[in-house]
Amino acid sequence: MIYGYARVSTYQQDLQSQLNQLEQAGCEKIFQEKFTGTKIERTQFNKLLETIEQGDILVITKLDRFARSTSGALETIKTLFDKGVTVHVLNMGVIDNTPTGRLIFTIFSAFAEFERDLIVERTQEGKALAKQNPNFKEGRPRKYSKQQIEHALSLLDNHTYKEVTQMTGISKSTLIRYKK
Repeated sequence: MIYGYARVSTYQQDLQSQLNQLEQAGCEKIFQEKFTGTKIERTQFNKLLETIEQGDILVITKLDRFARSTSGALETIKTLFDKGVTVHVLNMGVIDNTPTGRLIFTIFSAFAEFERDLIVERTQEGKALAKQNPNFKEGRPRKYSKQQIEHALSLLDNHTYKEVTQMTGISKSTLIRYKK
């Protein structure tokens, strides 16, 4: 059996590109999830590990979809090799259970972890720099301006929540939250 595994780190990211690649690679069953790769306790990934058997093939698009830490990747690949599973990383090729295959896998896993660490470092540096700006506000930007909210709240003097929601597009829960 040829299994595929697709993962993105956040709910906003799209899995379709990975799914298309895995289907083109001949995967008969694809496990997919939207969950950070820094955690090894991923529900669908764990189901895959329980399901996969000797002689099966696991296909993933990129190594960083498999694991982000070198130790996690090595532990998982050892488990798969012990089960007699072939691992195929589409942008690398088939990972052999040979000294050379394991060495190459270890090196690429270390690079994947290094890349993730660099991303985290750059993100933290960017946030620290942004926080120096007195107008900096962390988090999602507000959907409605102060004037829009004030206007909507003033409409509540003569209209119901439902009517104000229809007129302004601002949800009832948002209006209630601001009214408090």
